[in-house]
Amino acid sequence: MRNVQPKAKYGSLPFVALWGQGYDETNNDKNKERQERRIILNKHFRIAALGLAACMLSIAGVAQTPNAPSAPQTPPAAAAPAVPPATPFPPANPKFFTATSPTADTVNAFLTQLWGYDANRIWSVGAILSTTAPGVSKVVILVQDKTQPGKTQQTIFFTTPDSKHAIADTVINFGAKPFAETRKLLMDRADGPARGVAAKELLIVEFSDLQCPHCKDAEPIMNQIATDFPQARVVFQNFPLVDIHPQAFQAAAVGLCVRKAKGDEAFFKYVQAVFDAQSGLTPGDEVATLNSAVTKAGGDPAAATACAKTQPIIDALKASIQLAKDVGVDSTPTLYINGQPLPVGNVPYDVLKKIIVFRANQDGVPVRSQPSLKTLK
Repeated sequence: MRNVQPKAKYGSLPFVALWGQGYDETNNDKNKERQERRIILNKHFRIAALGLAACMLSIAGVAQTPNAPSAPQTPPAAAAPAVPPATPFPPANPKFFTATSPTADTVNAFLTQLWGYDANRIWSVGAILSTTAPGVSKVVILVQDKTQPGKTQQTIFFTTPDSKHAIADTVINFGAKPFAETRKLLMDRADGPARGVAAKELLIVEFSDLQCPHCKDAEPIMNQIATDFPQARVVFQNFPLVDIHPQAFQAAAVGLCVRKAKGDEAFFKYVQAVFDAQSGLTPGDEVATLNSAVTKAGGDPAAATACAKTQPIIDALKASIQLAKDVGVDSTPTLYINGQPLPVGNVPYDVLKKIIVFRANQDGVPVRSQPSLKTLK
């Protein structure tokens, strides 16, 4: 269960339903928690807003047997007409397309951006209907997995009058290029500590909270992403949820001071040290915990503590928090891959890699998925 910002941008906790998670942090039974996540995530698996899967089957290779040579035959008098491949979906019925916007082409382009990484997923636009709400359209999608032929599921979402947003369990950007605006915003303003290249063609931004236990769990995944995609710029963007993590702001401020004094590499050492001792971020213990982390990162604890109180550091941290709100983050950890939001912890790593490669290629960045150097547990 992820840490959720109490005041969500679009109302009642949009990412809770989107990622299939709740926000009770009191259950320490991780096996039970993971099982609950899987159950809820499977329930919402086909929601169009989600655009991901909790568990994907590997694409099976299809062996081809060469045709055996045969004796010449007399050609038939007339060639039989080509038979088109059978479609698993019924033909579209014009009477179910009563809305003028969006078009089926726009819906298909939108779904390609969400689901195109998965070669086994196929879909058909079944209806685009006008509703009693002026300008609001109801979109019905029929979905199948090639590995499970005959099992069609239905997904429904709504589009806003300006055709810029889709609403299912949450509100997300809609259109043929739904992530372009957020991508540009992050390219312009995501200025947190980073690993990888200086260029931002493949920009992976994690919004994280140093007191968030699920951010701690996500850190090995982020480390692996930085290793597997050396052509990416992987940014750590602070988003302390101070309403539920009162020590998170101070931890983030001290971290920015470590970065200012020692650079980005030292910052990530600091982050790892804080996560390793995260249970010590409690009233009365937080100073010693943060001082220890600064020391492990090669910094000066007294200098970092003094620096954390300065206005430029406070302003930088507030700007990072505002950026998170501007792109719609309401829980941590949240990952953006060239503008596309993803939950870091609930996607199998091999699927996450596919999504990164697909997103990069869609944006004209040639990236191939390479085998991981280690197995993430």
